[in-house]
Amino acid sequence: MGAPHLLLGRKGERIACLFLLRQGFDVLVRRYRGRTGELDIVAFEHGTLVFVEVKTRTTPEFGEPWEFVDWRKQQSLRRTAEEFIAAYDLGQYPYRFDIVSVVGKEAALFRNAF
Repeated sequence: MGAPHLLLGRKGERIACLFLLRQGFDVLVRRYRGRTGELDIVAFEHGTLVFVEVKTRTTPEFGEPWEFVDWRKQQSLRRTAEEFIAAYDLGQYPYRFDIVSVVGKEAALFRNAF
């Protein structure tokens, strides 16, 4: 068994992945671990490479999940995305950063979040 917050995070990633597939995204990778950090989901949408950060909460009592992607986290995601692009020679594609906010079993997509 894992720590409760890790289990919640994995459940949120599964919900987010299914949500993105229903929205027409092509999911390439889940939980990519690079030297500089981790990317929750990497996908394509209409020819654009999309790096998706998933934030999960059981309730919005202490704020919406997307609010917890601060400047420091954004910088880490940018570095890891650049590493991913270089590793897989994907520099020809435009890219963006989205956030999927999961509360309970409901997901919301924030395109071009940062």
